[in-house]
Amino acid sequence: MSEFAELVDTHYQALFRFGMSLTRDVDRASDLVQETFCIWAAKGDQLRDRSKAKTWLFTTLHREFLTQLRRSAKYADEPLDESAAEAIPAPEGDAERQMDGQRALELLGSLDETYRAPLALFYLQQHSYKEIAEILDVPIGTVMSRLSRGKEMLRQKMTTEPSSAPKNILHLEPGGIQHRHG
Repeated sequence: MSEFAELVDTHYQALFRFGMSLTRDVDRASDLVQETFCIWAAKGDQLRDRSKAKTWLFTTLHREFLTQLRRSAKYADEPLDESAAEAIPAPEGDAERQMDGQRALELLGSLDETYRAPLALFYLQQHSYKEIAEILDVPIGTVMSRLSRGKEMLRQKMTTEPSSAPKNILHLEPGGIQHRHG
C-alpha cells in the first residue's frame, strides 16, 4: 500500500467528521476532505516531519473551509441537513445516552464556527489543545477560552431549547421521576 493510500485510510473518517462539524453538509464535507488530500498530493512532500501529517491535514482542511466560507455569502443561512446528522455515527451506549449525544451534535451544528471548530476537534477528534491551536492558527489560550465558552453555550442550549426527543419519556425532576406525556 502506498504512503498516500495509507494516509487516506488512516485519516479519512476523522477528517470527514471534522468537515461535517464545520459545514453541516455531507457533500461539502466530502469536497473539503477530497480537496485536503489533493493539496496533500501536491504539497505533502514538503512536510519534513511525517509524524505531523495528521495535524497538517486537519489544518489544511480548516483553512480550505475558511477559504470556501469567504467565497460563499449564503453559508450562514443554511439549516443543519438532517442527513448530515445521520452520517455522524451515534455514540455507543444506551438509548438515552444516544439521544443526548445526537442532541449535542445537533446543537453543536447550531453554534458559530468560532466555537464549533474547537469543540469538534477536541471532543469528536480528540486533539490536544496544542494541536487545535496549530490547526486553527490561534494561541492556545484562545483555544481554551473558546472551548470553555462553547461548552457553556451547548449547556445552555441543552437546557433551554426544545428537544426533538420523543414526547412520552421518563423525565427526571429534582423531586423525583415523573412520567411526561405529550
